[in-house]
Formats: sequence, structure tokens, C-alpha cells
Amino acid sequence: MHQNRVVIADDRPTGPLAGVVVADFARILAGPYATMLLADLGATVIKVEGPPTGDDTRTWTPPVSADGTATYYLSTNRNKRSIVLDLRDADDLAVARRLADRADVLVENFKPGGLAQFGLDHPTVSATNPGLVYCSISGFGPDSGLPGYDLLAQAVSGLMSVTGEADGPPLRAGVAVLDVITGLHATVAVLAALHHRDATGEGQHVQTNLLSAGLSALVNQTSAVLAGGVVPRRLGNAHLSLFPYEPLPTGDGELIVIAANDGQFRKLAEAIGAPELLDDPRFGSMADRNAHRDELRPLLLERLATRSAQEWFDVLAPIGVPCGPIQGVDEGLALAERLGLDPVVRPGGVPSVRNPVSYSATPPAYHRPPPGLGADEAEIRAWLAEG
Repeated sequence: MHQNRVVIADDRPTGPLAGVVVADFARILAGPYATMLLADLGATVIKVEGPPTGDDTRTWTPPVSADGTATYYLSTNRNKRSIVLDLRDADDLAVARRLADRADVLVENFKPGGLAQFGLDHPTVSATNPGLVYCSISGFGPDSGLPGYDLLAQAVSGLMSVTGEADGPPLRAGVAVLDVITGLHATVAVLAALHHRDATGEGQHVQTNLLSAGLSALVNQTSAVLAGGVVPRRLGNAHLSLFPYEPLPTGDGELIVIAANDGQFRKLAEAIGAPELLDDPRFGSMADRNAHRDELRPLLLERLATRSAQEWFDVLAPIGVPCGPIQGVDEGLALAERLGLDPVVRPGGVPSVRNPVSYSATPPAYHRPPPGLGADEAEIRAWLAEG
């Protein structure tokens, strides 16, 4: 590993990636999410932003925080430092190249080939920094020429075709889920490449894209096509292979009810006062229940109508029947808090969601809020001038 250790005077990184310098040439979501996860684990992440407004998400409003900052930007940029570089300016470009030469990792999501004109592409940079892990994130691979937007990837990957009501239009997921999944794959790729670099001294170019990540994330749906010759269709909140596995109306509100195996269905039937369902051959196995879901559903609804969603949750959850109300994001955060997951961290007083992985020996740290545009300019330039 390069011994960059203390990158800037007041920076004392801790964690398993302490000493790893990441040159973050990524924008918007997939790349910044990946570099934030690396920063949480101790990497020193230097976010390179173009003038005049920096990362596009700084202008993606509403909503905004109390000080007027776009909450979209805040969501993926904690623990980083920011420098503004105009790659078309010779002096700034020299700084960017120096950063690439000093980095252990470079993450970029420019249009494929877009950094070549600046001499910041992998072949050029690796010639002077052969140990560099260079991570490229694109929408549809290096040869497509298509812009990398999550909505577009959701559409063409097939994700939207299986999202929405059966008789309604295709819908996108409520968050840029393929950007997030692609960012996770990029993080895994960087960590694997760093492990290889530590063992061999050899860097490499790792690449991922929204479409490939989306097809992988469709898991059983893509498997249905490849292995079963079945093209999936929209089922609303229902599940193709399981029943019940959806929200069901109660006497007051809807409740997610899941019986993913025979044992759970037995508990459900007994708890709602319908033990006769267990002796009905139409419902004897998951395959039977799935085939006869139209007959089983009204029988379940008849019993569930006798209590509210909250009352049924209080009855069913303690006996091991997976269930729960449909909540808002605010309520999801509150539930995580009640469960002792401590979901919110506040580096520099700015709230964000905790890194979702816990480590017994090397926990994530939250030591810096998302940086203001160019906030660390002088320190970064001084460090680069030292080498």
C-alpha cells in the first residue's frame, strides 16, 4: 500500500482504509456513494469538482437543509474534501494529474473516454502510477455512448417492466436504486482490486455500469428469463412465487403479511382463527397456495378484517409471522431507532444515515460533514506541492 498516511495536516484517518487516498472524479450518485463508503472506512477522499457549481446535485433542489444546502448532495458526500479544478485550464489540469499520480484509487463516471482528452484516462495515468486502482462507472458500458441516468437504466434493464400494478403502467422505483446498487458494486470492486494490489503491487482498471448492475440486481427475474424461458410481468405488490407475500387490508389499514414457508402459514392460520385452512388440500403447500391464491385471499381477508393492522402486528410478529405496517421514510427511521440500530450520524452537525455495516474491530468513522464547494482547496494544493 502507498504510504500516504496523513494527507493533510489536520487529517488523522482511522479505519481499515486509513492511508488510502481516493481521487474522486465522480458526480451525482453512483460514484459519490461508492467514495463515501470508502471514506467511512478511513480513506482520504478528495472530491474534484468543476466550476462554477461543482457536483450537479448541489443544485438539485428541493428539498434543502436548514442552511439551504441540497439534501441530495448531503446524502452521499460526508467524510470528503473538496477542490475545484477546471480541467480545461492548464494549471488546474496539472493539479488534477498530480492528484492522480499520488492517489491509490481514482473513481470517475465521465462519459466513456471523456477523460482521455485531459490525459486522465486509465492507460495514461497508470503509466506513471502503475499501482493505481482506477474505477470507471458508466451507464451502459464503455462502448455504448448512452448517457448514464438511473431512470433510463431502470427502463431498459426491465426493472420498470416488473414494477407497478398488473393493469397499470410501468413505474420506476422510488429511489435511484440502480445508481445505489452500481455504487455498491464499485465499492466491492475497488476493495478487491486494492487487495490484489497489496499482494502484487499491481493496480488495475475496474469497470461497472448501471445496466449490468441492474440485470444482476433483477436476480430471480433475470433467472426466470434465462433458466425458465419466462418473461416476468408486473404483479403490483404480489409475488410471483409466494402467497401470501403482499399488503393485505385489515379492519383498519393495510398490513404486509408474509408466509414464505409452511411453518409460517401454519402460525398465520392458527393466529387468525382459521385452522381449517391447514386441512384444505388447496393450501397444503406453497405451490398449492400459490396456485389457489384467488381462493385463499378472501378467506384471509375475512379474518383480518376483525382487527386493525396494528393489532394484528402485535399478535403476529411475536409468534414469528413476518408482518408490518407500510410506513413513511420518517417512520422507518424511527423504527430503526427503536430497534437500537442508531440509524443517524451527525458529522459536523449534519445528519445522515449511518453506514449500514458494523465492524467489531474497525468501525466506520464520521469525522467530516459534506464539504462546501472548494472548501479544502488550499490544503489539498499544499499537500500536492509537497511531493
